[in-house]
Amino acid sequence: MTTHTVPFDGAFTDGWMRRFAESARAAEPELTALDQQSGDGDFGVNLNAGTRAALLRLDALGAGELPAAAPLEAAATAFLDEVGGTSGPLFGLLLQSLATAAAAEAPLLTTPALAEGIAEGLAAIRRVGEAEPGDKTLVDALHPAAGRLAAADGATPPDVALRRAAEAAWQGVRDTAGLRARLGRAAYLRERATDVPDPGAVGIALFLTSAGGTVTALTPYLSPAVS
Repeated sequence: MTTHTVPFDGAFTDGWMRRFAESARAAEPELTALDQQSGDGDFGVNLNAGTRAALLRLDALGAGELPAAAPLEAAATAFLDEVGGTSGPLFGLLLQSLATAAAAEAPLLTTPALAEGIAEGLAAIRRVGEAEPGDKTLVDALHPAAGRLAAADGATPPDVALRRAAEAAWQGVRDTAGLRARLGRAAYLRERATDVPDPGAVGIALFLTSAGGTVTALTPYLSPAVS
């Protein structure tokens, strides 16, 4: 039996946000290429800009022990205040919901808080973007991830729960390649966007995967052989 000794405090969420920034930087060229086929081509740039802004706010928090919510709140503010396009506000809403849920159980992050935060973030994104599962948006990765977290036992360590949620998100990403977009620019591109995974969904999967490590390339995750 594996013993988990990781304290799921501010150090954990700070590391998560920093790895997310590393993942966004590494994946920017691939995200740009995907978005050039199905969108405006700026998603990779915007995601990278958001995570860079988040790093500055994380650095401003200073040294010392922090509650789990603090780095999430800092990242949320960066995305909401400093990132353009549609991705900034949507990722900001998700991060804000996670921060709120984490703060309610301060100082440590728990799996029930993750489940609540992701569910609330999903609900907020659906209200703002009016997207449903199957519309070929980031909702198609976030929805299965939220379901996986909701089904997790409350005693499941957060890193394990996040890994399982990320697996569900990547499956959602791969499934978007077979969908026809209903919203956004991709809806007007029709066949051009067929067989292309949704970049926003990829961003959600990157975010969740970064809780456990940095994503250096998208190709292994986009392969149908990955589960």
